[in-house]
Amino acid sequence: MNKQETQIYRVLIADDHAMILEMFEHYLGNIQDVSIDTAPDLDAAISKIDAEEGFDLVLVDLNMPGMNGLSGLGKAIEHNNGKPVGILTSNPAPHIVTEILALGGAGVVLKTAALKNLANEIRFMASGGRYIPVELIERQQKMRERTDTPLSEREMTVLALLAEGKSNREIGASLSLAEPTVKMHVKSICTKLEANNRTQAVVVARNQNII
Repeated sequence: MNKQETQIYRVLIADDHAMILEMFEHYLGNIQDVSIDTAPDLDAAISKIDAEEGFDLVLVDLNMPGMNGLSGLGKAIEHNNGKPVGILTSNPAPHIVTEILALGGAGVVLKTAALKNLANEIRFMASGGRYIPVELIERQQKMRERTDTPLSEREMTVLALLAEGKSNREIGASLSLAEPTVKMHVKSICTKLEANNRTQAVVVARNQNII
């Protein structure tokens, strides 16, 4: 019986910090079943994805040039021929994690985490799994336990972006929603929180520890 060939996972990591890329390259370069390529921004990543006709896994930095919030994740997913795309970040807000999964992301890799588990995280996502670090899951659970809110998860996400001062258009771009849909969510948030406008809704939400 012939030995089965070892699966080689082709991975692209995009980040605008050279030291981050060097760190990942150095570590993953010693992993036999991982082949790594890198890019300094989203445009360069998209070019490499197209040239290679997709990677087994693409990891894109949440805050690098070209990302425009999570719209860059959607763009990378669109170009990667149905193969997994995840987010690389440091300390994402709970609503960001929810939206990554809602948009079809493969999960989240924390830059602040120890590298010892990185290869297994890559294999898991490249094989179709959806990976969220335990600490992020625990953080979301604590928020749910602490917060009794009438808002839906989508409304919570919109509210969090309102609290960041984003306009309806910017929220729509971040969440891949039409502007009228965002307006509908904002109206619902105001109604449920008994607020007269978006600014007051944010104040009420903060007073009630919703955000």
